[in-house]
Order: sequence, then structure tokens, then C-alpha cells
Amino acid sequence: MTKKMRVSTAILAAVLLCGISLAQRPVVDISPKVHPNLAEAQRLIVQANDYIARAQKDNRGDMRDHAEKARALLAQANQELKAAAEAANAANAGKKKRR
Repeated sequence: MTKKMRVSTAILAAVLLCGISLAQRPVVDISPKVHPNLAEAQRLIVQANDYIARAQKDNRGDMRDHAEKARALLAQANQELKAAAEAANAANAGKKKRR
């Protein structure tokens, strides 16, 4: 594999990964009954994402890539909150089995 092919492959992979992460809109999928604080944090992430999308529309995309990067980071934070809730669920299930 030539150096040019490796670079092209790396660039293509990066573009695809960015496209996948940008396409994912944060969602509220944590139970507020089980994890009220995490669910509220997730709700606020969705709300922030919506406000940024409105700002992008109002500014006709004149924010360079900063708004889109912020939205991607919000999507990542949303995934981390879901992972935290799942980890807490697993830890609690383990504690119940030991009793």
C-alpha cells in the first residue's frame, strides 16, 4: 500500500466517522425514574443541540465549523450519559445478586 493510498484511506475514514457522529441527534433515552439527574442532563443536552441548530439557521451557517463541532460534542456527551446510566444499572444489578 502506497503512502498516498494510506493517507486517502485515513481521510475517508475520518470523514465517514465525522458524518456518522454529526448525523446523530441527541435523544432522551435515560429513565427519569431510575436516574433523574442523568435524565435531566440528557434533556438539557437535547435542548442545547436544538438551540445551536436554530442559531445555525439564523446565521445561515456563518459560524464556520464551530457550531457543528459543538453539536458533535453534545452528541458525544449524550452517549457518555447513556453509558453512565447503563454502568450504574449494571453495578446495581450486581449488588442485588450478592444479597
